[in-house]
Amino acid sequence: MAVHESFHLHVTTDKFYIQPVDSGIDELLVIDRVSQEISLQANKGQLPESSVTKIIYGIFGMIRLIAGPYLIVITKREKIGDIDGRTVWKVVSTEVLSFKRTLLHLTEQQNAHNKTYLSMLDNALKMESYYYSTNYDLTHSFQRLYNTSPDFHSMSLLERADPRFTWNGHLLRELSQQSELGRYCLPIVHGFIECQSCTINNKSFDYILVSRRSVYRAGTRFYVRGIDTEGQVANFVETEQIVQYEGNKCSYVQVRGSIPLFWTQRPNLQYKPKFKMNTSSHINHTGGEGQLEKAFSQSVTNTQNPKIRYEYFDFHHECRKMRWDRLSLLTDRLGEDVKRFGYFAISKDGNVLSQQEGVFRTNCIDCLDRTNVVQGLLARIILETQLTRLGVLEASQRITDMKTFISKFNNIWADNADAVSKQYAGTGALKTDFTRQGKRTKMGLVMDGWNSLIRYFKNNFGDGFRQDAIDLILGNYTVEENEGISRPSPLQAERDWKFYAVPVIFVIAMGMCLISILLPDESWSEQFMYILFWGTASVVSLAVIYIYGSEFVDQPKLVHTHARVNGAVMYDTPKTA
Repeated sequence: MAVHESFHLHVTTDKFYIQPVDSGIDELLVIDRVSQEISLQANKGQLPESSVTKIIYGIFGMIRLIAGPYLIVITKREKIGDIDGRTVWKVVSTEVLSFKRTLLHLTEQQNAHNKTYLSMLDNALKMESYYYSTNYDLTHSFQRLYNTSPDFHSMSLLERADPRFTWNGHLLRELSQQSELGRYCLPIVHGFIECQSCTINNKSFDYILVSRRSVYRAGTRFYVRGIDTEGQVANFVETEQIVQYEGNKCSYVQVRGSIPLFWTQRPNLQYKPKFKMNTSSHINHTGGEGQLEKAFSQSVTNTQNPKIRYEYFDFHHECRKMRWDRLSLLTDRLGEDVKRFGYFAISKDGNVLSQQEGVFRTNCIDCLDRTNVVQGLLARIILETQLTRLGVLEASQRITDMKTFISKFNNIWADNADAVSKQYAGTGALKTDFTRQGKRTKMGLVMDGWNSLIRYFKNNFGDGFRQDAIDLILGNYTVEENEGISRPSPLQAERDWKFYAVPVIFVIAMGMCLISILLPDESWSEQFMYILFWGTASVVSLAVIYIYGSEFVDQPKLVHTHARVNGAVMYDTPKTA
């Protein structure tokens, strides 16, 4: 069941009227702003002439904050392309509409906290790369869609959507409780989608890349790491490569996800904070990436599952001194697995030609930069096989020789890398010069340095708020209207005195030290003593900031319920206020 393509939103003082404009059915979705009742009604001319009318392209959802409920609608969209003949759209802008006409029922503190929640909501909605289709299920891969029953396809898009990748599932929960509203419930995915028309040997085909980010254990780089007690990992993204040629379709799925161990790496002003592992053999064990790799390898060995094979590749060691051609060592070792796993293919008459029998799960420490490079290489190997099977490439031809296409392919994968990286780490990906150009460049190294610097500041001084925004939109934290009156608000959390005092002391001491250096004194020895005193004060205050670094970073406030795993605090289940 498809969702309506667009609507007229009629706003009055007491109701929202949402009217489909692409359907022969003359009906209205009516939302009462006072009683909060939601109903589907026949259009019998009940629209007031005084209503304010605007065009919208979908309902993103509804959320309850301290001031009451808010309706979130899509006000602008951009066409990305077509998958299986159905249009895919990117959300460009949204609008948040309050049910309440005034905020006079709030105390001054509640009003301030409500504004903070609205800022979090705005931050979450402005994260790039929300996508939807009104008649195609973006939450499932081609293979999953073609291995379903007719009953599955008769369900509404939201009912059949994979909850792992439905980013507005929590926001649509009230609408989804009424089955007749299925055509108003629009599932939205978060990640990356690109559709490009390409030509090789004068044969045109569509190349599509879809990355779906999981809603489970979602968050920012340093605040969400590893696995939780439900088996969900941080930064889990399913990436599907699709080829469409003369009605024939092929798809290939890869996944990425944080190292599936209980480990943390909380920001503390250090460029690379130490890891803390919590396994049966490593209780509060701190160390570097090597210790994590060994623990992961041992964990895979302990499963004794013949269907799982772990392939370790020391990226930095093998590709040192910009020897990125040595990545062929890894692809050679994976060659037999690539053939054995295969890919999904279906002919234009609907016959399934092959199924994908296995999947590569790639991860580095962040599941970003090195992961992007390896996934792009595997995708290129499979794509060459797919295009040869479809007759686009001749058997003797190599895809790397198709310069025009390979440039487009590389840029699509680099754009995917940037999008996935921005969502998790706050900046574009590193090493994208290799993805785009097939080699490392000096300018690429400079850009990596710049992005690393930006990551440092965002991860330490902005990711707490960003984590809260993600938790709010996904329902990991639920706001109640009485927050701040009958129960305290987590936004009231006070900072330790060091957070305010020490930075002020450092700034004053540094300023006085510079003044003592720049302004000469009649007595050199007296000037030296001033410089020594204020310089020492600067160093000491800076040392205090460094030692207590975790108290100076931006911490999330809307944290999940704390679950202790072998003594370590882990984000686990949602917390309601």
